Amino acid sequence: MANTIHVDVVSAEEQIFSGEATFVALPGEQGELGIYPKHTPLITRIRPGAVRIQVPGQAEEEFVFVAGGLLEVQPNAVTVLADTAIRGHDLDEAKAEAAKKLAEESLANKQTGIDYAKAQAELAAAIGQLAAIAKLRKIKG
Repeated sequence: MANTIHVDVVSAEEQIFSGEATFVALPGEQGELGIYPKHTPLITRIRPGAVRIQVPGQAEEEFVFVAGGLLEVQPNAVTVLADTAIRGHDLDEAKAEAAKKLAEESLANKQTGIDYAKAQAELAAAIGQLAAIAKLRKIKG
């Protein structure tokens, strides 16, 4: 398949996706990235959010939430090394809302034992997961 690019999405726990794609979109540090086959080589950090993968011959995009990580792009391969990755159909809105609320409460609490960097990272991941759920809902109509 000349007009495809191999995509691997992996987390510390497991490989989430491996296969050919015609297009990949994901949240880069400086904004949304769109990657087609033969893309210029690139290495960058990614923000929490949705990775959308267009698979040839498949009507619906593959959808994966990532809680940050690294992206490596080569002309014929895309590798997403995610801190945490969850398949779209496994996302849990109630759990994400609870994590967001807990992180917001931790940040609002002015006690000295709080790890603010950790609480901010947890808040960003929860907000990113909720945004990914909203995007998935919009795509499925």
